Amino acid sequence: MIGSEGTLGFIASITYRTVVEEAHKAAALVYYPNIDAACRATMLLKQAPVAAVELMDRAALRSVENEPGMPEVLRQLPEASVALLIDVRGTQLHELEARMTEVGRVLADIATCEPWGFTQDPARYALYWKIRKGLFPAVGAVRDVGTTVIIEDVAFPIERLAEGVGALTEIFQRHGYPEAILFGHALEGNLHFVFPQGFERDGEVERYQGLMDEVAQLVGQEYGGSLKAEHGTGRNMAPYVELEWGTDAYALMWRIKAAFDPDNLLNPDVILSRNARLHLENLKPLPAADPLVDRCIECGFCESVCPSKNLSLTPRQRIVIRREIARLTALEAPDAEQLSLLTALKKDYAYQGMETCAGDGLCATQCPVGINTGDLIRGLRHDENAGDAHPGKVKVARWTGEHFTRVTSGMRGVLRLADGLNGILGARNMQRLSDMARKCSGGQVQQWTPSMPANAPRPYIKHLAQPLGRSDAPSGHVVYFPSCATRVFGAAREDRDARSVTEMALALMDKAGFEVVVPQGVDSLCCGMAFQSKGQFEAGDGKAAELAAALVTASDGGRLPIFCDTSPCLAQAQAYAQEHLEVVLTLVEPVELVLDYLLPHLTIEPLADRVAVHITCSSVRMGLADRFIELARRCAQEIVVPEEITCCGFAGDKGFSTPELNASALKDLRSEVAGCDYGVSNSRTCEIGLSEHSGLSYQSILGLVDRASRPAARL
Repeated sequence: MIGSEGTLGFIASITYRTVVEEAHKAAALVYYPNIDAACRATMLLKQAPVAAVELMDRAALRSVENEPGMPEVLRQLPEASVALLIDVRGTQLHELEARMTEVGRVLADIATCEPWGFTQDPARYALYWKIRKGLFPAVGAVRDVGTTVIIEDVAFPIERLAEGVGALTEIFQRHGYPEAILFGHALEGNLHFVFPQGFERDGEVERYQGLMDEVAQLVGQEYGGSLKAEHGTGRNMAPYVELEWGTDAYALMWRIKAAFDPDNLLNPDVILSRNARLHLENLKPLPAADPLVDRCIECGFCESVCPSKNLSLTPRQRIVIRREIARLTALEAPDAEQLSLLTALKKDYAYQGMETCAGDGLCATQCPVGINTGDLIRGLRHDENAGDAHPGKVKVARWTGEHFTRVTSGMRGVLRLADGLNGILGARNMQRLSDMARKCSGGQVQQWTPSMPANAPRPYIKHLAQPLGRSDAPSGHVVYFPSCATRVFGAAREDRDARSVTEMALALMDKAGFEVVVPQGVDSLCCGMAFQSKGQFEAGDGKAAELAAALVTASDGGRLPIFCDTSPCLAQAQAYAQEHLEVVLTLVEPVELVLDYLLPHLTIEPLADRVAVHITCSSVRMGLADRFIELARRCAQEIVVPEEITCCGFAGDKGFSTPELNASALKDLRSEVAGCDYGVSNSRTCEIGLSEHSGLSYQSILGLVDRASRPAARL
């Protein structure tokens, strides 16, 4: 069925005719001096062995040219230039190479702005496609606050594509839209045009109407093209369906509609509408809500990686509702209905928006303009803490930070007691007792599960020393900061390895010949994330500053590398050090420690195990996902990285306080890791939730490396 709106029917069954995902890929970004040259190239490529050809005009390239990592040449292109992204693929390498050669031969006689060639480098290939896919949101990100962004997709007969682009550009300029960009699927003559649009000021609606009237006339009548080449028709183009298809065809459509839907119940006004001003009514506002998210155009790219997407809200939805709250709050004289809606939104947002947000920052990795909705939620939590409703929260956070050693010692005591009760009562009765206590306390008592670890031992204490440590360390010295999570949580009863993370780390570094230095007063140290995530910024900054000072001293002013055994904590400490310290610290997490420091001093023999791998959000944000997989593959004969699992949703302590978030994020984990022997990660709290919802024992990747390694022969 063509058309996504389902105006007159439904799909009873679907047969997918899949295409081969060819293993070998290459791409070239070719810059032509003008649209005529680009379109001549496109016509030649129509018969060439290409997978895709994407066209981007100069305005489109300009919208992303200053983004991090963009090619320098983007800022130097002539004003009339147009780029073609040419993608070529092959099942075998020789097939790919032959196709690249053929494309080069086909395009040899068309002059370009710069010499060009194909790249097979995965990072460069991904960058080229990032340019293309980031165009729509990039325009939205630089629009004025309060305006929206319009995107439409039209198609010209490919032989008239160059003329069509020129005519569209002229219309945009004449109606006062100089920032409009054009890009699209060149082989099909399909173009998207994108531009920011406000509707608040006088004359804006009329200006927009004039533009759309001319575009419809140009594409649908003068060029015989399509007003909707790819996406659903919707309400924006409904007033122009008759213009494009003609009076007779339009009347026939209405007769069919009336026969099947006489009461006009199926998607009224979608595709078929008697309202010639439909596209100018009920225009959605985008009011300012917070500078952190005002650039968002609600494209939804963030939604696929959000751990709460099947439980409460996605990042996009959190922003949409904050905007509606801001709009209603700004009303000078709201009526009763508006006040009622505002009250309901604020009440529901407390759980749907704030409590169930993991704050993992993965949304920023998918957002073309880097919006981290977690920052918005942490800011709202901070405002709530500072308000009159919770006057004691700030004092509790301050006291906890000042007495951190006592707090972590108390937590170890609670874990020791819980583990003892588990041994006496058994996991099933212990679970029932925990559920009863949590229910009676109104959710204040933290959730206990069979994967809950016992308390961690403190083997790192004997390594408290001066920065130089032992002078005869064969491989050198490493400052080791065991995070508060690994200082508190040891191994669980069902874990494959009975050692704590600190014991694994110390054994591995000793095997590699490194002398370990632990900062003085380590039991009182914390990266501050536990406070920051709850919006306790003052307490969090205080702990982060305290840790940074201790690491500067322990590392001899930054001379020694610093290892933290928990990836999220390392990322937090690293961010603080880069922003606030003049001293440059070399901070590494488990994967970096092994690959960059330990591996030259170890011999790895892969274990005959099938290992599930969970890459934490912080590792993804730090660009370490591929290195994590590389290390796991060196140590195990087979690894499994679940495709549908992103953030585990444990989010520090939310796995205890809001366990439904963790359960929802990992609802498919058990089936995806079926047949694995155990799992590895690099965050102790994440591993607790992963173990609970997979049926496997998840522990630090350091344990896997330790079991798969032996000291290398020394010369």
